[in-house]
Amino acid sequence: MSLKKSVSVFGVTGSIGTSTVDILKSHADKYSVDAVTAHRNVEALAQIARDLSAKFAVIGDPDLYDELCDALAGSGVEAGAGESALIDAAQHPSDIVIAAIVGAAGLKPTLAAIRRGARVGLANKETLVCAGALMTAEVAQHGATLIPVDSEHSAIFQVLEDRPEHQVDRILLTASGGPFREWSLDNMKSVTRAQALAHPNWDMGAKISIDSATMMNKGLELIEAWHLFPVPEDKIEIVVHPQSVVHSMVEYCDGSVLAQLGSPDMRTPIAYALAWPERIKVDVPRLDFATIGGLNFQQPDTERFPALRLARQALQEGGTLPTVLNGANEVAVEAFLRDQIGFLDVAGIVETVMNKIGSHRLTDLDQVFETDAMVRRETAACIAAV
Repeated sequence: MSLKKSVSVFGVTGSIGTSTVDILKSHADKYSVDAVTAHRNVEALAQIARDLSAKFAVIGDPDLYDELCDALAGSGVEAGAGESALIDAAQHPSDIVIAAIVGAAGLKPTLAAIRRGARVGLANKETLVCAGALMTAEVAQHGATLIPVDSEHSAIFQVLEDRPEHQVDRILLTASGGPFREWSLDNMKSVTRAQALAHPNWDMGAKISIDSATMMNKGLELIEAWHLFPVPEDKIEIVVHPQSVVHSMVEYCDGSVLAQLGSPDMRTPIAYALAWPERIKVDVPRLDFATIGGLNFQQPDTERFPALRLARQALQEGGTLPTVLNGANEVAVEAFLRDQIGFLDVAGIVETVMNKIGSHRLTDLDQVFETDAMVRRETAACIAAV
């Protein structure tokens, strides 16, 4: 009988986290749970910690520590709160860490897990967007393993294997196009919060749903793909695929195109990250090819979705500009969710902040955090002036 692998889940109450919990419950014979974390949802965090018999539960907001202690009373689960506790949780000796904290807030705990040589199932794309070269150097230095959890990068990871760069002609990142794929710019001026949150294919959290609607999510994934896979920037293309059945493709030098297909359900890539290099059974809807009808592909429109152009620019210029892109976008998305700015203002504000701050040579991780803090201040000021 094989020993159970221990798992820590960061961002356990979010969409990736709850999907991970579903798999862990289904395969309790294979996995035990070490640490679980959440930002502010004490009730859900405490319930998950109890259900999974976790050893450690951390709430990101330190003001909620006493509430978490009360919720865990009598459970035997140790409680923690704040950034230092998140880092402590990442340093717990679990075999696998699912890094699903949304945004740049996930960078420090992910780094802590990498520095102890963990296998990290990376759902926090901002880690590589903001500090890609620095983070991949840390992975190499500490012997850690990064397994992508984003459906597109998991697809590429599965079909790319360890083939050398010279055999790869293109990586094709697929994008659903979001809820406004067919909308005109005039119509998008009046997009509401509820409309932007209603993704046609995927069930996701609020921030990533807005990023999908603006297509910034695909721009961030472009940058992430460049850091994950040994392919030049000009060989990574984005193609709109409304059905979300083909999760991404790799074209090889002999003309072969290998793709990973599946239902739009995040449990599939999460399960692969947990079981890699093996596979485990997951109860997701199976594809019925006889009834799919057709699979369509089209070029993205960077005029209606300028976030794609901005992300490509950030990747090409490099340095601190991807950090600027990400930080400005996070603040702008939050402002849209609070009805402070319009939908089209999100990308417009990001571009304004990028042009104002520009790119500087990136030398260390402290500079990433300093740049991120400065960008958030500048973006908030820009929003206040709208």
